[in-house]
Amino acid sequence: MTTCVVVAAAGRGERLGPGVPKALRLVAGEPLLVRAVRSLVAAPSVDLVIVAAPPDQVGAVRAMLADVLPPRVGLVVVAGGRSRQESVLRGLQVMPDEVDVVLVHDAARALVPVALIESVVAAVRAGAGAVVPAVPVADTVKRADSDGHVTATVDRAGLWSVQTPQGFSRVLLMAAHESAAMSSVDGEGPTTDDAGLVERMGGTVTLVPGSEEAFKVTRPIDLLLAEAVLSRRGDLR
Repeated sequence: MTTCVVVAAAGRGERLGPGVPKALRLVAGEPLLVRAVRSLVAAPSVDLVIVAAPPDQVGAVRAMLADVLPPRVGLVVVAGGRSRQESVLRGLQVMPDEVDVVLVHDAARALVPVALIESVVAAVRAGAGAVVPAVPVADTVKRADSDGHVTATVDRAGLWSVQTPQGFSRVLLMAAHESAAMSSVDGEGPTTDDAGLVERMGGTVTLVPGSEEAFKVTRPIDLLLAEAVLSRRGDLR
């Protein structure tokens, strides 16, 4: 089987504050995207990386990643779309025919461990059509109304925080995106992850254990947390 990773890297990242697109923000002196791709290609099962980059940064992204990938791993950079879902679809549309297993990864989860990547791929190769890494929800969760008044405390038993990379059989993921494209005509909005597209069309999604180090860089404090993790790894470069 051939495994391809589509990296969603076109988002602006407004919650990080003004500046370059989120995937190009620096952590310990390197862009998040470079860190993420380096983590992905360290996984022996990964054969190809397709990056959906900010449309005005395609050439720059291709150049910055040129020396990151080992010779065994191919690289394609495409212009991302207006939404994450559109960006991923653009990546899927340029996949070569020999790809069987597809991972979809957020560039903002730059420190994902190799063992997590391999466990997702292994689950797909073992027959699961859609696989997501996840960690149990640890915080107390409240539901509130539009005025900010709490209406309920949600039982967190059985609740999971989902991470990436998410893994899929190529056939299932393409079908899910095609179904989503048709549903958008009927007014259904985009989902926040690709597993949600599979769920929407009635498919089964399997959980595998996630990792605390696969957190998403969303706020400025997350950049500090990422540097702390890299320092502990001895990987500040």
